[in-house]
Parts: sequence; structure tokens; C-alpha cells
Amino acid sequence: MSTSAQKLYEGKAKIVYATEKEQEYLTYFKDDATAFNAQKKGTIVGKGEINCTVSSALLKWLESKGIPTHFIDQPSSREMLVKAVKIIPLEVVVRNIAAGSLCKQTGLNQGEKLPFPLVEFYLKNDELGDPLLTRDRLSILNIIPSEQIEQLKQYALQINQHLQEFFQSCQITLVDFKLEFGFDSENNIILADEISPDTCRLWDELEQDKQKRVLDKDRFRQDLGKIESAYQEVQQRVLTQIEKLKNS
Repeated sequence: MSTSAQKLYEGKAKIVYATEKEQEYLTYFKDDATAFNAQKKGTIVGKGEINCTVSSALLKWLESKGIPTHFIDQPSSREMLVKAVKIIPLEVVVRNIAAGSLCKQTGLNQGEKLPFPLVEFYLKNDELGDPLLTRDRLSILNIIPSEQIEQLKQYALQINQHLQEFFQSCQITLVDFKLEFGFDSENNIILADEISPDTCRLWDELEQDKQKRVLDKDRFRQDLGKIESAYQEVQQRVLTQIEKLKNS
């Protein structure tokens, strides 16, 4: 990456740079870690490389399943070349098993399997604490038309099905995860951001201990330790499975 590259945006985990091509951006993945709306901050050594590599592999794989994404290439271990998108200011969360805020807000027991995948929309706004939005609130805010909200939900459910099957083949349970979408140059909705241990809750199916099984950012949130090794384990299993699929 050229040191003279124009920085377009810096978030908690990534920096986005302009490239020589107007419709392409370069995303740099940082080792910075945050939780609880950036109230907790730290560093996970090697996180940027792992998240970039895992996200690149999974986004490319989802493309093969017919899911349009912003992924173009991974030119280096921490950099992802992506299509320029106008991000929709909504976080789309899919939940398969009760965990985190869902348990706090509903009283559901941690680890309880949900009767169907729950798709939730959160306003992407740090100052407001990324609040959960009802359908009527979505309508009042008028961020995007209702038919596009439905399109986001359908994409999220399709992605969930593909990722559940993939992670199961890695002997990992996909508990829940966050997605972000954007409009490309032709105004099509495509999957953006990343899919990684930062954005997914992942439980090791080979481990029975409730703390030891955690392979995601909850290890940082809850001070469980061995964060780097958990991220490395996810990367190793994901890349191994991707290689198996290539050779099958």
C-alpha cells in the first residue's frame, strides 16, 4: 500500500483507502479491538491478518454460491481490494442460538436454540449506541424502501444457510453474526464489510466447556484469554475446509 494513498475512512477495525480506480477501494485490517460500543479497547495481535484472510476466503466462497459481495482480491495479508459501495447505515444481525444482548433483553437462556433464524436490524450509529429497530421505526426513518429491507432479510437468511453449513463442516457452530450491505455503482445491493471472528459468534463443537469453546471476540469482551489462538483456530479450520472444497 502506498503511503500516499488517500484515506477515505477509518473505523474501529479497518481503514479504507482510495485506489487508482474510482470504483475500487483498498481496505486495511487493523489489530485494534473494541467492545461495548468502544468502551473497551485493546489489541489482538495478528487479528487484522486473520480477519482479512478469513473474510476474503468466505466472501469469495459466498460469491460462488450466488451471493453478490464487494470482494475483488486479497493483495496482501492485511489488505482487501473491494468494490466501492455506499454503505447502508444498518447492521443486519442473524441469530441461530440465544446469546449476548438477546439473552439480556429477552431472558432467553444462553445457548438456547431458536425455533427459526432471527433477523434483526440495528441503526449503524455509535452516538446512539446502534439501537435495535422495529419495522415501524425502520419505516419512519426511511433509510431504504421497505422492499429493500425485505431484500436484506432474504440475503441474510441465504447467507446464514450457507455459512451454517460451511462452519458445521469445520466443526464450528455459527451462533449469530452481523452483516453490512451497500449499494454498488449500479445501485445493486451487495454484501460488504467482513465475515470473521470479530463479526460472528463461533463455538467449537469439539469442546464442551462453555468458556473454552468460544472462538470469537467474546474472548476479548469477557476477558477469557487465549484470544489470538482462538482466532488462529478459526482461520486454520476455514482455510482447510476451503481447500477441501476446491479439491472435491
